[in-house]
Amino acid sequence: MTNNSTEEMVPALTAEEQNTIRSFYSVFSNRNYDLVDSVLAKDWQDIPLAPGQADGPQGYKELVKNFSAAFPDITITIHEIFGTHERAGVRAEMSFTHSNAFMGIAPTNKHVKIALHEFHHLKDNKIVKTWHLEDWLTMLIQTGAWPVNG
Repeated sequence: MTNNSTEEMVPALTAEEQNTIRSFYSVFSNRNYDLVDSVLAKDWQDIPLAPGQADGPQGYKELVKNFSAAFPDITITIHEIFGTHERAGVRAEMSFTHSNAFMGIAPTNKHVKIALHEFHHLKDNKIVKTWHLEDWLTMLIQTGAWPVNG
């Protein structure tokens, strides 16, 4: 049996799309909030919004400013970016010292590492939509707020 149809290759993420994604996360450590406007579409959607977070790029700027002020040593390490043109998945890790109260947990001064799993839609090299999932349970365990019985 022969196949007369032509299989189309799905284009890979471009280098520029990957740079956009890297820039999105870099704002936490470099605090270049103007960069947000160059990587997020004006109507960017963040799903789900953090408690009290406003929609759009301005909401992201405020979220990052507040988090970076609370945890000045925050870093995000990207372990993997994968996907196809205009669709990307990211596996990353956020780390910081729990030096201020957060989520009702008094500061412990413990170093915390949290896994991030996020999916982005891009258009014209800007992120238009982000779905994210952070492993906050790990933070509760690492800070001792969630008792773990051996």
